[in-house]
Amino acid sequence: MTTLILDSGPLVAYYDDGDQWHEWTVGIWPSLNPPFVTCEAALTEACFLTSRHGGNPADLVELVQKGIFQIGLNVATEAASINAMMRRYADTSMSLADACLVRLAEIHHDCRVLTLDRDFLRYRRYGRQVIPLQSPW
Repeated sequence: MTTLILDSGPLVAYYDDGDQWHEWTVGIWPSLNPPFVTCEAALTEACFLTSRHGGNPADLVELVQKGIFQIGLNVATEAASINAMMRRYADTSMSLADACLVRLAEIHHDCRVLTLDRDFLRYRRYGRQVIPLQSPW
């Protein structure tokens, strides 16, 4: 079964009907099979942005509580890999969330990353391998 790795952008778009990708995200959501894997950094970004746009970040945390979202890695355990990745992509100002999601794509060989972030077109897992994406572009 393909693991769906979830970035913060689709989460924010799903809950914000003013977001340019809201309709696309709501449209694909029923075809996705939980649980979804994410990281605490992406969840933190999504909570912040959801709150900033008038939403309730507790709605996102509740999805973790219900098991719909699973936190897929521990930053302390994966720090060496994440550090190396952030240094490799320093010219793109790779965020901690992006580095964690790329690392998750390395851990889960059969995966797709659901994202609205075009930087994922450039990122590579294992340094060379294209990351399978699900995105509107």
